[in-house]
This record gives sequence, structure tokens and C-alpha cells, in this order.
Amino acid sequence: THNTAPGNSERTMPDKRPGDALLNPAAFPEPKVRPNNPNFGSGPCAKRPGWTGDAISDAALGRSHRSSLGKAKLAEAIDETHALLGLPKDYLVGIVPASDTGAVEMVMWSMLGERPVDICHWESFGTTWYSDAVKELKLEKVTNIKAEFGVLPDLSKTDASHDILFTMNGTTSGVRVPSLDWIPADRTGLTICDATSAIFGFDMLPWEKLDVVTYSWQKVLG
Repeated sequence: THNTAPGNSERTMPDKRPGDALLNPAAFPEPKVRPNNPNFGSGPCAKRPGWTGDAISDAALGRSHRSSLGKAKLAEAIDETHALLGLPKDYLVGIVPASDTGAVEMVMWSMLGERPVDICHWESFGTTWYSDAVKELKLEKVTNIKAEFGVLPDLSKTDASHDILFTMNGTTSGVRVPSLDWIPADRTGLTICDATSAIFGFDMLPWEKLDVVTYSWQKVLG
């Protein structure tokens, strides 16, 4: 059976939807085993065991990122990021404002438009990149390679002569790209990868398959 949505005599809404059972607290009994410190938050979290103020004794607190100290901290973060990820020597690392969203937008507005672009998406962030390419950048040659929320699209439909923009891990859907085998080594277009919630979480190799990679610290190192 269906119920009519308020204010709309033609649109109907189902009495039950997939996932409604997950809203029942009884379906998820309280864990009987807890970690030593059960406190957790998606923002600031509890300090690691053994943490003391000495850990931030040389922090650039209250200093501008334009100061000599601030610039040195940024340079250190860039060098250590490059080493930690094992990037090829000729790959560059940059730190920009506005989180991963800002990074992706900077890439789109500065790099897209020279050739057609394929945008692969199956969750909210990837859908935003497609919408921006069409509605904001107003690119004419955009191929929409999409799938339902939580399902991976057919990535083999991408064209290696086009620029390709995709999300490595669907942060809001929990579906990730299993490998980069679908990207040809001899491609002529750019591959632009939104790697937030992926880059430090699983194998991103080979890096040579990715020309531009963006991510935000808040989702991968929080």
C-alpha cells in the first residue's frame, strides 16, 4: 500500500522503504565488549594513550602560515606526505584551503575544458562534481557515467582520450573502486581522482595511473 505525500495528490510514498529496519535500535544490541577508551567523535577525538603536551611543544600555535615557522611546517607536511604515500619522484604535493571540495573545484576549474570529460559517480560528492561541470563550468562534452547510490558504474565505458574524473571511495555510499586496472597506461587524457576517505585507507597503486589526486586530512587522518 502507499500513502499520498502531503500537498501532492499524485505523488505516492511507500509505507515501508529499504533500510527502515535499520532504524530499529533493537536490531543493534549494545556491544558487551568495549575498548579501553570508548570515547570517539568524528571531529576532535580523545588523545592517544601516553599523549602529553610535549607532543605539540614545537607547534606553530598562533602563528600565521605565512610566517617563516608556518611555511616550514607546511614544507615539512608536504615532504612527509610525499614520502609516506610513496609517490613517484616527479609527483608534486600541494596544500590548499577549503578541504577536498576546494581542491577538486580548483582542479576542475583550472584543468578541464581542453578535451571531453567522463565523470563517474555513484554517491553525493561525485554527483556534485558532475553537476558543477555541467551547470557551473558549462562544459559541452561531458559523459555522465553513473550508477544508483551504492552501486559501482561500469568504468570500462570511460574513454582514455578523455579527461576522467572519479571518486576512489564513495564516502557517503561505502562503495569503492576495487583497482585501477581499467585505466590504460597509454591514455592521452587526465585522470582526476577524488581520494578523500581512501588515500591512507587502502592501496592506491600504481600512482602512475592517477594524474591528479585530491583528499582532505579531516577524513583520512582524523
